[in-house]
Amino acid sequence: MPQDAKMKSREQAAGGGGSLWKWGAGAAGAAALAGLAVVNRQAAKRAEADNPPLGRFVDVSGLRVHCFEEGEGEPIVLIHGNGTMIEDWLVSGVFGALAKTNRVIAFDRPGFGHTPRPRSTIWTPQAQAALLAEAFAALGIEKPVVVGHSFGTQVAVALALNHPEAVSRLVLLGGYFFPSFRTDTLVASQPAIPLIGDVMRYTVSPLTGAAMLPVVNRKLFAPAPVPEAWETDFPLGMTLRPWQLRAAAAEAALMVPAARALSKRYATLTVPATIVAGADDRVVTTKDQSRRLHDSLPSSRYVEIEGAGHMVHHSATGEVLAAIRETAE
Repeated sequence: MPQDAKMKSREQAAGGGGSLWKWGAGAAGAAALAGLAVVNRQAAKRAEADNPPLGRFVDVSGLRVHCFEEGEGEPIVLIHGNGTMIEDWLVSGVFGALAKTNRVIAFDRPGFGHTPRPRSTIWTPQAQAALLAEAFAALGIEKPVVVGHSFGTQVAVALALNHPEAVSRLVLLGGYFFPSFRTDTLVASQPAIPLIGDVMRYTVSPLTGAAMLPVVNRKLFAPAPVPEAWETDFPLGMTLRPWQLRAAAAEAALMVPAARALSKRYATLTVPATIVAGADDRVVTTKDQSRRLHDSLPSSRYVEIEGAGHMVHHSATGEVLAAIRETAE
């Protein structure tokens, strides 16, 4: 065989072997991702079995919204932040303390806890506010004090702007109210990307999320320590379910544009508001967010708590309860 023919034959054989190796590696990778998807789905189902619904469901426009209610008296509605659920209010002690004197209702927002998040809707704060306004009517909740934390403050403000007849007063804890450049939202929103995000949420995202939980928790509570009750009583496994990861990622992507849209309307806000913030919040800058909103709303009341961070209702529960009660009165 001529020398050039031999060389060509060897190259073809090597090329064929390389293609075979690449195909094998790709197949192994796909099998590993499929295995991860099975493991993560099973873990999510175990988390739900270990943490069944606390309250009842109310049907709102075909969506089963999970809510938990206790107490009697003037109503207070609690709206949790991004990534959490009803249990946030229970673990902090806010729900139980208020239920001694008031009718208290906490909701799982769409995609969190036990409330689904249909993809047919873009769940902006305005869309969630419309859902809650319908839920109020269905449950006979009249003119409640609405307490929102973090992303829940945007939903609370949207309620007051679009449905002022459904709200008597607002209490806004650790809110994000004005748009700013945030690189963290670009990273956090990746699991919401169609197709690519779906693969991430069922494979690597639950694992990386679990690994990052200690770091995330320290930032949320800093400068205060992470409470022991948060690590033992809050269902952290529920936050790692692929469908809740999608909801959290979607809200990370929505946070800045939602603040931009809402901030254009603050001058028209007529519902009285109490704004509460941790002075040392490391998730949102208090000076640029809560204090700025207070300066924009002449009728608002402002409470800034030294030594507290983003989870101000955990690290300064007494002060937050006092602010809510004073607002309700």
